[in-house]
Amino acid sequence: MNDVEVAIVGAGPYGLSLASHLRAAGVSFRQFGQLMNPWRTAMPQGMFLKSQGFASNLSDPRGTHTLEAFCAATGRPYASYGLPVPLDTFVAYGEWFQAELLPDLEQTLVTAISRRDAGYQLELATGETVSARQVVVAAGIEHFPFVPVELAGLPEEICSHSSRHTDLAAWRGRSVIVLGAGQSALESAALLHEQGAAVRIVMRKTQVAWNGTPLDPERPLFRRLREPEAGLGSGWGTWFYSNHPGLFRHLSAATRVRRARTALGPAGASWLRGRVEGEFPIVTGLNLRWARSGAAGIEIGFSGRGGERELAADHLIAATGYRPDVRRLAFLGDGLRDSIETVAGTPAVDRDYQSSVPGLYFAGPAVAPTMGPVMRFVFGSDHAARTLAAKLIPTAAPHGTVRVKAS
Repeated sequence: MNDVEVAIVGAGPYGLSLASHLRAAGVSFRQFGQLMNPWRTAMPQGMFLKSQGFASNLSDPRGTHTLEAFCAATGRPYASYGLPVPLDTFVAYGEWFQAELLPDLEQTLVTAISRRDAGYQLELATGETVSARQVVVAAGIEHFPFVPVELAGLPEEICSHSSRHTDLAAWRGRSVIVLGAGQSALESAALLHEQGAAVRIVMRKTQVAWNGTPLDPERPLFRRLREPEAGLGSGWGTWFYSNHPGLFRHLSAATRVRRARTALGPAGASWLRGRVEGEFPIVTGLNLRWARSGAAGIEIGFSGRGGERELAADHLIAATGYRPDVRRLAFLGDGLRDSIETVAGTPAVDRDYQSSVPGLYFAGPAVAPTMGPVMRFVFGSDHAARTLAAKLIPTAAPHGTVRVKAS
């Protein structure tokens, strides 16, 4: 006998969005996870979301609990276009969304998932065991930080991933190298500089790429047709990635993997440009070769068109992104993990986000190589939540179930 119909693992934008749809439909479910993690624990204070305001909504069935509604209710500034969303506003929005719609969220971790009879058994950090007929894994990026092999094994005192830092003021008066070319690297370096660190960026790319400024939503129709604005940015390719993950999955595996990683970057947001250019050194065209502990911190070897080069600093922050890999989801038992068909190490899912293991679903960054780069952004949570709900609700809600109205 299953305790619940559906267990949701994760309490970030994807998990919260799905839970709001299931609760409104009266589906028997339990949701586990630390609320808005890693937004609270792996991103620096003072950060802004790269997405526009209209593209930063969580999903609820009636569309009432938007970021705009939260900002209006709490007196915070908001604009659909052109006004970056502060990290602390987005975290507070997630907390409001949960308090309003999902009061039964259980902020405990799932330590193990295994198959049992016609369903699944989940072991919780509290010691409780829960059974569910179906499981949705909405794990966030905190499971997948990527650090180049050349940096592996170095002491965290001299080398760390960008996800390890929330308060960059701790580096005031010290020298820091930021490795990377994307938004995380550029914004981390800007924040370090503004907090009084001696910072420089080192990247493999030969120049920094910047996203264009948001297009005027009231521009003439022919301009909107030529370059539509979508959740992830402007242009027909971006419109496709934003709005059609169900079609994206029909591309070849090699194309999906490549585009999931590179379609939207690495590049910096237009609003960040003035805080970077001319403010601190940016060293381009260097490939990382080696790194080691030095007399005063870390020494790093690079190669480039000018030959070999060595740099040194008190600390190196690897803003080198995230690489989803099902093997890094430690709560999946070995037997279950080995049964999951993968693409580039990530779960291969069908149009309903179901993996090759019946009743086991994945949503969020872990399925970007199948559903596209939108899964790396909050904007993708609406498609995932509505698609999963359409699959789970008809089979989950028994005859006579009282539909629960979201509070």
